[in-house]
Amino acid sequence: MHSRNSSHSRNGHIDTLDFDSHRKAPSANGGSRSPSPHGLLRDDDSLLSDVVDGIIERDRRKMQRLVTKYLSFASAILSCLCAGSITAFSVYGHLFLSRLMYTQFQVNAVSIAAELAMYLPVPIFGYLCDRYSPRPLSLLAAFFFGPGYLLAAFTYHSGAPTRGGWPFGVMVLAFVGIGMGTSCMYLSAVTTCAKNFGRGKHKGLALAIPIAAFGLSGMWQSQIGSRVLYEETANGGQGDVDVFKFFLFLSGTLFGVGLIGAVVLKVVDEEELIEEGVEELESSGLLEESAFFHRSHPYEASGYGTIDPSHEERFHSQRADDAAQKAYDEEEEERKKTWLLNAETRRFLGDHTMWFLAAGFFLVTGPGEAFINNLGTIITTLYPPPATAPPSNSATTHVSIIALTSTLARLVTGTLSDLLAPSTSGPTSPPKRFATSRLTFLLASTLLLTLAFLLLASPLLAACPSLLPLVSALAGTGYGAVFSLTPIIISVVWGVQNFGTNWGVVAMVPAAGATVWSAVYSLVYQAGVRDGEALCWGRACFASTFWAMGASGALAMGLWAWAWRGTGGWVARGIAV
Repeated sequence: MHSRNSSHSRNGHIDTLDFDSHRKAPSANGGSRSPSPHGLLRDDDSLLSDVVDGIIERDRRKMQRLVTKYLSFASAILSCLCAGSITAFSVYGHLFLSRLMYTQFQVNAVSIAAELAMYLPVPIFGYLCDRYSPRPLSLLAAFFFGPGYLLAAFTYHSGAPTRGGWPFGVMVLAFVGIGMGTSCMYLSAVTTCAKNFGRGKHKGLALAIPIAAFGLSGMWQSQIGSRVLYEETANGGQGDVDVFKFFLFLSGTLFGVGLIGAVVLKVVDEEELIEEGVEELESSGLLEESAFFHRSHPYEASGYGTIDPSHEERFHSQRADDAAQKAYDEEEEERKKTWLLNAETRRFLGDHTMWFLAAGFFLVTGPGEAFINNLGTIITTLYPPPATAPPSNSATTHVSIIALTSTLARLVTGTLSDLLAPSTSGPTSPPKRFATSRLTFLLASTLLLTLAFLLLASPLLAACPSLLPLVSALAGTGYGAVFSLTPIIISVVWGVQNFGTNWGVVAMVPAAGATVWSAVYSLVYQAGVRDGEALCWGRACFASTFWAMGASGALAMGLWAWAWRGTGGWVARGIAV
């Protein structure tokens, strides 16, 4: 203080204080010179420029995140628009009977192999998607789809195995690849949308759009097959789909779409999702039991009691500390993510309502899958020779009806579930004047699907086959809505942090359902085949199967109602589902 006062008395002003180690040293001839007004203006301009640069950089990053999010959304829709090629199976399934001389059991074995490959690995694919991002999964889809359809094309082109064609097992192998490709492409797209938009107001719509696109894929692909890639009849007319060309088309298209998703799909701000998940578990008291969040930081309390180093040493030391800190933070973020996802998986599997939800999904989707896969043979049974099905009852028409009604149902239920679903009461979210639970939509959709099965089983359809489009419309509406609402309910009840794994566990059950009900359908069909004939004709081919499917749908409705309003259900927990 004495030296500063003496300096002030001698020079008439206060010397510059060296409180900033980065400030330039004063010049030799004017070390005590006071700053000029121009220097102050330059400092102000520099400060203003830094502020403006910071705002521009912040806005640039925000815009980059938005562009990435919506590009990923567009890529997810494209993936789903192509991924559901297996739903066009009815367009060519009957040709496996007539051209390749497969039995009904063998045709169903091909579809079952695809179903099992599509659903059974879903938990594994979901696990990979949650931990390593959706991009690798989309790349896997490209290499499952491309070679899968290519192998199926040349197997079909080789002809019937009894006439020197490739063995039946090769076709099964091809459809295993197709099924796994379907699972990878669909899951990578839906998980991207769930994580990017799952925290917003329109999570239902954000999930419903790609799921609806998945339902549309079978429609447009079947139309390409029947209207563009068709065989010509003897008189030059339009015949059945050219299966060889159709499979080649699907091989190239799906391979390209998978590669696009491998580049474009990305989860934005995943770190924030993990932090929110940790906060939720912290509020529930689960973090107190974990030793992970009680570890000491290796860089805490460092630097105390040391001799002040030189400026250069301090600079290099700071750089080394920053690099070590960055590496530590990245490691901790990865550990935190792994811990959180494992905790969320345990919480999901330990919830009894999840098992009710999965059991109902098994009881509904299995019959739905079996109906769609065997639609071609159902139509054939209604028109014994010499009658033939009119264009309004062709397999292509019904695939299109199911795809359109399924798509509309997914979009409508996804949108209405956002607008009408109850919200948690709070100071910033007043209760809605009119609210309807997503479970109400789910139960109503299941009722429509059950009515379709009962109508198929009744004598009315055999007497009036023209009612079959109504059956397909009811089935498509119910099936599509169930597939749209179930993942939305999972994201609402258990969050989106572990969505890929959670939805993968539940999405696995249709494989078992499709296997069981396709086997039941085949047994009933084969039992109705008369001696000396290869095909079955009439209502006896499927009536008892669809009576049982109707009972299965009714049981599913009971299980879902219990998960919703039963003891320890979602209403009892205060979950606004």
